[in-house]
Amino acid sequence: MKVSVKVPATSANLGPGFDCFGLALPIHNTVTIEELVDPNEGIQINVFSDEFDISEFHIPTDESNIVYKAVDLLFTYIGQTPNSMRINIYSDIPLARGFGSSASVIVGGLMATNELLGSPADEATLISIATEIEGHPDNIAAAMLGGFVLSSVEIDGSVTTRKLPWPEDWKITMCVPDFELPTSISRSVLPEMISLKDAAFNARRTAMMVEAINKQDAKLFKLGMQDKLHQPYRTKLVPGLDEIMKNLRHTENVLGTALSGAGPGIVVITQGSNTDEIKNIIKDTWEEYSVKVELKTVNVETNGAKFL
Repeated sequence: MKVSVKVPATSANLGPGFDCFGLALPIHNTVTIEELVDPNEGIQINVFSDEFDISEFHIPTDESNIVYKAVDLLFTYIGQTPNSMRINIYSDIPLARGFGSSASVIVGGLMATNELLGSPADEATLISIATEIEGHPDNIAAAMLGGFVLSSVEIDGSVTTRKLPWPEDWKITMCVPDFELPTSISRSVLPEMISLKDAAFNARRTAMMVEAINKQDAKLFKLGMQDKLHQPYRTKLVPGLDEIMKNLRHTENVLGTALSGAGPGIVVITQGSNTDEIKNIIKDTWEEYSVKVELKTVNVETNGAKFL
């Protein structure tokens, strides 16, 4: 028996919502897990992509692979040991660009394994297990549930989530530069402590963002996208980011620009038809830094992970 799960890309943080806001996007990874009859076949892991050269990323195909870690953790949760299995990962989400590639395969691996085992874990448990592996729930929750999701890890390890209706006419322009930035490096530049003034600033902006999305208030959303918690420290890791944000700040129909997750990818939220103008600003600005970029304007993916 084998099970396949298709999981969307995600963008986390969206400015002030550090480790809380997650947004699903319509690019997908697919994880297929197949039980093998012969116990001597062990664990087989294969990674494929039609979008990029997988060999450049040195993805492990042994038990250190993040999908296998997720599978093993679920087996541990139910008190069993993994049998021989084949794990096939089909990757279309850009790697190390801030669009939730690791979260997507963790979610896909857990959901496929759970189905093979007869669904011993409910959705909340799967999100908690996935968050334990990923380290934060924002990408995980959005990948599993789709749309715009708020998430928080509680003291007992459970994850609280709420999905808000994203305005249909608010588009996302995904900006994928031609260089990678590991999350570990992007997190290493963040300070262990911030000022009370900056914390209060982000708390206000986060509240504004939630209200703006609920009320489809574009003006309030634009104000709410400001951040002092993580982006100011990560800017130096993404050449041209400051200039792109400044150049788009007063561009018509741009509601906000943010690092996508830990970067270096960027998302631009827009409301209007001048996306070509916006893309040209991004492309021209990054060209000054010798950075090539792939640009795609999409709707938010309202559906989360699903079985094929």
